[in-house]
Amino acid sequence: MLALALKADLEGVTDLRPVDTPDSPYFYSFKVQCTSCRETHPNWVSISRFESNELSGSRGEANFVWRCKNCKRESSATIKAAPAPYTYSSPPKTQNVIELDCRGCEFVEFKPEGEWEAKGLESPTTFAGIDLQEGEWFDYDEKVSAEVSIKDLKWEIKRA
Repeated sequence: MLALALKADLEGVTDLRPVDTPDSPYFYSFKVQCTSCRETHPNWVSISRFESNELSGSRGEANFVWRCKNCKRESSATIKAAPAPYTYSSPPKTQNVIELDCRGCEFVEFKPEGEWEAKGLESPTTFAGIDLQEGEWFDYDEKVSAEVSIKDLKWEIKRA
C-alpha cells in the first residue's frame, strides 16, 4: 500500500483537497515504475478513482492497469478511498491525501495537475479552482479581509 502525502504551509485556509467527484473526477498524475525490472515509464500516467480497467485473464478490475514495455509484466493500482482533506496545522505536518493499492508497480513522482479546493480557516469562504502546479497559490478572503495562501508544497509517495 502506498500513500500520496503532502506537507504544505497553509495560511488562512484548511481542508485542501482535489476536486474529485463522479461529475468532476480528479486525474492523479504520476510517474510509474515496474517493481519487477525497476524500469520507470518515461511519460506521466493518470489515474482516476472513478475509472475501472479490466485486468487480463479476468482477474477483476483496477483504476489503473499498465504493462511494462521492458519486461512485459502487467501491473495495476487502485485508489482505496476518496481523498482526505489536508488540514491546517502549525507547524505544517505531512498528511496522506490518498492511499493506493499497487500490484507490480509503484508511483515514484506526483504532479498536482487539475483543480483543488479549500475552505477559509476563520470564515465560511470556499476557494475553488486552486491550481497547485506552480507550487504556491495566493488569494484574498473578503470575509476576514486577509490574504490567504498555500506555499512550500512537498509531495511524497510513501509506504502506508
